Amino acid sequence: MRERSLLEMRGIYKSFPGVKALQNVDFTLCEGEIHALMGENGAGKSTLIKVLTGVHVKDEGEIFLKGHDKAVQIRSPKDAQKLGISTVYQEITLCPNLSVAENIFIGRGEGNMVNWRAMNKKADELLESLGIAVKGSQQLASCSIAVQQMVAIARAVDMDCSVLILDEPTSSLDESEVAKLFVLMRKLKERGVGIIFVTHFLDQVYEVCDKITVLRDGRLVGEYEIENLPRVELVSKMLGKELDDMASIKSDTDGSAVDMSSAPVYEGKGLCSTEGISPFDFNIRKGEINGFTGLLGSGRSECVRTIFGADKVTGGTVKMNGKEVKITKPIDAMKNGIAYLPEDRKRDGIIGDLSVKDNIKLALQVKTGFFKPFSNAKATEFANEYIKLLDIKTASVNTPIKSLSGGNQQKVILARWLLTHPKYLILDEPTRGIDVGTKVDIQKLMLKLASEGMCVTFISSETDEMLRTCSRLLVMRDRKLVGELTGDQLTQKTIMDTIAGGEKDGTE
Repeated sequence: MRERSLLEMRGIYKSFPGVKALQNVDFTLCEGEIHALMGENGAGKSTLIKVLTGVHVKDEGEIFLKGHDKAVQIRSPKDAQKLGISTVYQEITLCPNLSVAENIFIGRGEGNMVNWRAMNKKADELLESLGIAVKGSQQLASCSIAVQQMVAIARAVDMDCSVLILDEPTSSLDESEVAKLFVLMRKLKERGVGIIFVTHFLDQVYEVCDKITVLRDGRLVGEYEIENLPRVELVSKMLGKELDDMASIKSDTDGSAVDMSSAPVYEGKGLCSTEGISPFDFNIRKGEINGFTGLLGSGRSECVRTIFGADKVTGGTVKMNGKEVKITKPIDAMKNGIAYLPEDRKRDGIIGDLSVKDNIKLALQVKTGFFKPFSNAKATEFANEYIKLLDIKTASVNTPIKSLSGGNQQKVILARWLLTHPKYLILDEPTRGIDVGTKVDIQKLMLKLASEGMCVTFISSETDEMLRTCSRLLVMRDRKLVGELTGDQLTQKTIMDTIAGGEKDGTE
């Protein structure tokens, strides 16, 4: 083993029916190191992590841990835990109805008697030592997602983990919460804990990591010191090809093709819902890509959910192509040619146990009516058409969607809505938690659909994505629409100034 190395994985192979998920992959983690594991969806990151944590048993290869001269055998998550390997996932796996202290120590008590005072005191000492601002007696459900993740990390630390795996821990956090998480990660690094950081946010990798290992198509591309791998090269290695200048994506359109004097396809006035957003006006024209931007919690998603009728609409009027219509629930929106890809694909998008085919046909079947079911042949035809169109990586149309990578799940949901041939497509965080290549594919698809006359509303936490694709941005703050930006106003600075400066109407 290398000096200071905590973990060495050598020549790891893992296959599933029809898929070689890992082929001769090496990975090394040192003491006091934050090591990014990077790659597109389907590159093998999740499989490698699952082999390390005992969820999957490797086909070939060896795993060495510090203190073990011989290779260790990890056949279950319990084996991994005993060896000091812990994982904190994007989806919190704690019990929200229990206290913070109970979540930290759950499953480790002896007998039926619990000394609550001692347990809370011990939890408080642990939390304080890690700089986590929460009390052990506090109910976990009352804590933010960021704090819940930190509690999960505290539990892992208290169980003497030397290898900590953070799997997409920042995808649901705002900037201030990410900063707090990074403070905690650096504290653990100082203690000698080795951290494997899985993320799609390149900025965060370069802010907090020491090394990067890149996987592609189940193979090792290489291990790099952070200072020796510029971002453009990292993206190129992940994709296996030179990446076009991201700024050129928008060169296909600058919004000038949209006739802003034409009647809107969709026009809403005084829209509001039970989710507490202030009444707002909104419209979109044929061939336009616009978007809602603002800080996390500003009301972006609530606005589009109101437009689609996904939340209970409490007021406002809507016109489609100049004709007043009633949209108070999703089926109303669908019948008027509106489609909506939701922010949380796992909660509101995919139906995990259903096949790719059944997930794709779902929206059209609802729109058509369940008393007019599609034949299996027709459903397969639909699925194959969109698998080819969107380059969805799946073994077959009958593969359960939960078996696909996150980016491919997102493409399936997109296929579901494109199959309904909508006039107006709403995409809420369609590129969150997916790889760079799929992000580019989705951005280019948006531009193509707009060039063919479809209206598209786009929401992304990454402002540069919005600026690359949108010709008009509506700025939200504190659940109020505080500005509208077009043309030369579409800059990072103007957006931030509008968010910070209150109600500035950016229209000319």
